[in-house]
Amino acid sequence: MGQIQKKPLGTWGERMQIWTDSLPQGSPEYDVVSRVWTGKSTDVSEVEIDDKSGQSEAISLIGMVPWILVRCSNWTMVPLENIVAAARGSGTKIAAYIDKEVELGGAAFALGEGVDAVLVPRNLLIEASRIFKERICTPVRVKEKGISVDEAEVLAVESVGMGERACIDLTRQLEDGQGMAIGSISGMLCMIHGETIQSEFVPTRPFRVNAGAIHSYALIPDGKTKYLSELNSGDEVAIVSENGAAEKATIGRIKIENRPLLMVRFSMQGSLGQVVLQQAETVRIISPGGKIESVTNIEPGMRISLILGNRGRHLGIPIGAEVTEK
Repeated sequence: MGQIQKKPLGTWGERMQIWTDSLPQGSPEYDVVSRVWTGKSTDVSEVEIDDKSGQSEAISLIGMVPWILVRCSNWTMVPLENIVAAARGSGTKIAAYIDKEVELGGAAFALGEGVDAVLVPRNLLIEASRIFKERICTPVRVKEKGISVDEAEVLAVESVGMGERACIDLTRQLEDGQGMAIGSISGMLCMIHGETIQSEFVPTRPFRVNAGAIHSYALIPDGKTKYLSELNSGDEVAIVSENGAAEKATIGRIKIENRPLLMVRFSMQGSLGQVVLQQAETVRIISPGGKIESVTNIEPGMRISLILGNRGRHLGIPIGAEVTEK
């Protein structure tokens, strides 16, 4: 076999395929399937990986064939990562046979890039489709009618004694300007900055948002909210920036501890809101223009950024009924 033509790497969407081995045309899941695998094809070389020699065989085919379908007798990430790394920019695409839901994420995001296709049984088609859509949808914008970014005037900053606050530790690092949308009023969420900024007294924690008192609402990626007390490791939250864009991030750990708290009261076009945060210099609020202010420096008359939603919520879901929060 001769060398195949190398092509530039495409976008996630161009490189993503879902294959299955048995699916009649007209099935509800048919539209997510790129190929029904019959067991052989002129453009696909299939390799069984039982040990290191199988990995070597797969790598030896890279650049020689359009597709390599990898089947691991005892599925592990390392051989797949090695093959994905070797195939980058070669013109050969990698497909992996996956028969367990827990393995889909590893294949989809191996080395941050993932395989070009997964071959899955019919019962995993919907989950495969969901995971691969996440690869396309980065960044994601919070899409909820009526939500926008505005600004409010700080009315007062008050000590409210000791209380439980939640630090949200994520499985990824945040950049300067990013944080979580948090507040006591579901339609007026403040933008609490991540701990990415160097302090004289403590090191940065770029994976952390010190999000505030546990009663507070937190925005999640589908535009709904959850109380901080409801969040668990493995849940996804919306990571927002001053322009309203939001990315998904997964929680790796939540730390709830008793700390002194401050209540920041604010007003926006006659509507009143508040957020309760730990009294600490490392807790910061995003202000208009992307400015970042420590909560201990916030004073009446200052402006802060808000994410607005003009509807009440039930179990975190926006509803049409009137809801009063104060």
